[in-house]
Amino acid sequence: MVRSLIRGLPRNVLVLGAVSLLNDTASEMITPLLPVFLTLTLGVGPAIVGVIEGLAEATASLLKLVSGWLADRGWNSKRLVVGGYALSNAARPLIGLAAGWWWVMGLRFLDRIGKGLRTSPRDAMIAAAVPGELRGRAFGFHRGMDHAGAMIGPLLAFLLLSAGLGMREVFFVSAIPGIIALLVLVAGIEPPPTVPVSVPPALRWRDLDRQLRALILASTGLALASVPEAFIVLWAVGSGLEIVYVPLIWAAAHLVKAAVSLPAGILSDRIGRVPVVVGGWGARVILLLLIGFSADGPALVWLLFIGYGVTLAFTEGAERALIGDHAPAAQKATAFGVYHMATSLVLLPGAFLFGAIWEWAGRTTAFLTAAVLTALSVAALLAVLKKEGT
Repeated sequence: MVRSLIRGLPRNVLVLGAVSLLNDTASEMITPLLPVFLTLTLGVGPAIVGVIEGLAEATASLLKLVSGWLADRGWNSKRLVVGGYALSNAARPLIGLAAGWWWVMGLRFLDRIGKGLRTSPRDAMIAAAVPGELRGRAFGFHRGMDHAGAMIGPLLAFLLLSAGLGMREVFFVSAIPGIIALLVLVAGIEPPPTVPVSVPPALRWRDLDRQLRALILASTGLALASVPEAFIVLWAVGSGLEIVYVPLIWAAAHLVKAAVSLPAGILSDRIGRVPVVVGGWGARVILLLLIGFSADGPALVWLLFIGYGVTLAFTEGAERALIGDHAPAAQKATAFGVYHMATSLVLLPGAFLFGAIWEWAGRTTAFLTAAVLTALSVAALLAVLKKEGT
């Protein structure tokens, strides 16, 4: 079954998938615990959590564009990817030493610099490694491996917490899978073939494919409305989930994400990218409303937490494949950088806005606002595509 799903995928796609699995194992030993660590251990409120998460993602945005631009101009993509993973895995475990929220913010800043360095060159390598009819499968596989790591990491954190370790000790242990990820990447990845370097023409907005422009615009609106998963964790804990089970519910959500990502990517190869993207975004609106108006109770928390994760995973492969399909051949990494930059730049104001609304008007109002903004993004995508005649 697994062999049939990954049939035709080349070595670089498989290696990058394995690296993502290991890297996310390291990352997700920390991520689900971080909002709890900030609020309960360091004593900050939801607004500061929003600032830290938003700033962390916004930091990566400009570097995603820069690293993509550099890769298209002859910089060694493998070195950019290795450097990005190395920086992230050096910074993250040091959160265990944090004495205040400002320390966490600085280390998250370094972690996201690493993400910014690697993301666009890595996505361009995946897009270039496969023909168009396999691109959804390739990105779906990569996202599935990413989510598999994001399942394993919290399970390890849960076991360590259950064995009596504190959150800080769990953060330190996360260095081990991070080091293994770097070794696999350095030894396993094949550098892209050397080609004569020529300076591609400037990437102009009006020259981009209409579907690509529509996706970037709508994705930017969606990013503004997005609910950082740190807040989903705070909602879960506030709705009755015990802290020790936070890594476990996070792992369960990513298990389902891993199961959904590859089939959803293959589905986009068969029926088209846009139907998959619109369907996933529409489902996200429904889940945000259900979360906002839900009653407290562990069983409902598990159901809604996992359901929200499914709506996120369902569109990831299709969105990236759409970029790979319609970006100019010599500027794929730059196009991925534009996509990632546009969506990431609004994460800081979006996360702060969500956290502020939660703190001052309540969580129901915050989730309702996010649902309305997400629905507007879906409507904007459909309106632009209809106007363009797609």
